[in-house]
Amino acid sequence: MSEARPRIVIAGTGSGAGKTTVTLGLMAAFQKRGLKVQGFKAGPDYIDPSYHTAVTGRPSRNLDTWMLTPNRMKEIFLNGSREADLSIIEGVMGLYDGKDPLSDRGSTAEIAILLNSPVILVVHIHSMARSAAAVVKGFQLFNPRVPIAGVIANRAGSEGHFRLVQAAIEQECGVPVLGWLPRDPSIDIPERHLGLIPAIERGEIDPLFERLREVVEKGVDLNRVAEIASQAPQLDPPADRLFIAQEAEQKPSVTIAVARDAAFNFYYPENLELLRQYGARLLYFSPLRGEPVPEDADGLYVGGGFPEEFVRELSADERVKASFRTKIAAGLPTFAECGGYMYLTQAIIDREGNAHPMAGVIPAVVQMKDRLAALGYREVEAVSDNLLLRRGEKARGHEFHYSTLTPREEDYPPAYESAGRRGKTREGYARGNLLAGYTHLHFASNPAMVKRWMAACGEYGKKRRRDG
Repeated sequence: MSEARPRIVIAGTGSGAGKTTVTLGLMAAFQKRGLKVQGFKAGPDYIDPSYHTAVTGRPSRNLDTWMLTPNRMKEIFLNGSREADLSIIEGVMGLYDGKDPLSDRGSTAEIAILLNSPVILVVHIHSMARSAAAVVKGFQLFNPRVPIAGVIANRAGSEGHFRLVQAAIEQECGVPVLGWLPRDPSIDIPERHLGLIPAIERGEIDPLFERLREVVEKGVDLNRVAEIASQAPQLDPPADRLFIAQEAEQKPSVTIAVARDAAFNFYYPENLELLRQYGARLLYFSPLRGEPVPEDADGLYVGGGFPEEFVRELSADERVKASFRTKIAAGLPTFAECGGYMYLTQAIIDREGNAHPMAGVIPAVVQMKDRLAALGYREVEAVSDNLLLRRGEKARGHEFHYSTLTPREEDYPPAYESAGRRGKTREGYARGNLLAGYTHLHFASNPAMVKRWMAACGEYGKKRRRDG
């Protein structure tokens, strides 16, 4: 049955064109009008979705056609946009940039085509007038299947400058120019770094969101944007569904403790939903606030985040660290990724060279760097049987971190052979009931991981209650 989902894709001519600025301004403006706005981000990024969530009050979701199949991506969009008045999908890089330079695979363009979603192209018009029309025309002709429905001009020198660009684009390209944003340092998005997420959660960036709303309300025709979104065709759900609504009477079979606070807060929403769908009760706790691993946990999930931003607080809490050591040593099936992986090591060495003792479960030390140490898609292949994967099985995910890890023992069993743009490397740590690594795995790329983890949690739970 076809479903109506008013939606737009905010795409750019390239990174830095102003996608995030425009997206957040539109979200804030429509939110103030009383609409329920749902945010999405093309690709695996999690900083922009954190912005979206802060503005809209609804968890933003990633739409990705490399980690997941087109049907899974479409299903995530339909599930996430349910009950929303308007969905705004922020693109990644330039409209046609993706996994493959020879095709649209993994690009914003591919997502727009698959979702049959109108695209609003953000064009950085500094030092341009009529040439802006040539840029838009090129994007129109490059792939006519991409439904470019409008343009927003960014970094205009003045309203007069904008009017010149508007006239040229509308005459030559036949699409409306829906508005403009000025060159204004007060609306510049902070440089991307991991410390942004805690700042967002603390509300430190709220004044920027308010300023973006004011600028967009002043310069953009919101009524026309809403009209374009409402004209998006209805979508047919995929025939094969992965995410099935849980029956109300179904009782959880296991309890999985999930570390969730300002230090550990990156989880793909679908990962948590699949755990619940397969029978888990998720029990959230905060290591940062002094909460140990819950006693009734049958499994433990320590997601990505920013332990380096709270390294002193985490290091000082011996009771919490001891709870991780004790529970994992007792056999608690544990999956830790990126920030969680870092926390389970012996120490994090900050950028000043100071070592801060961590949980001490994994025989390794983490060193923080001033520059990105890894960024990009990863396909992992298990090098031996582990908590989630059998030897040779694969899953897909993403890496983004500013640290490197050095093992402190020769016997350091890697979890995966990880394949990325720069080749293959051994990554992570897998021993018994513990699996950890830098890669953020998307469970929907291989749902068997969830079933396998749930089975391990079930066995541990029986043993815990029997020995109890």
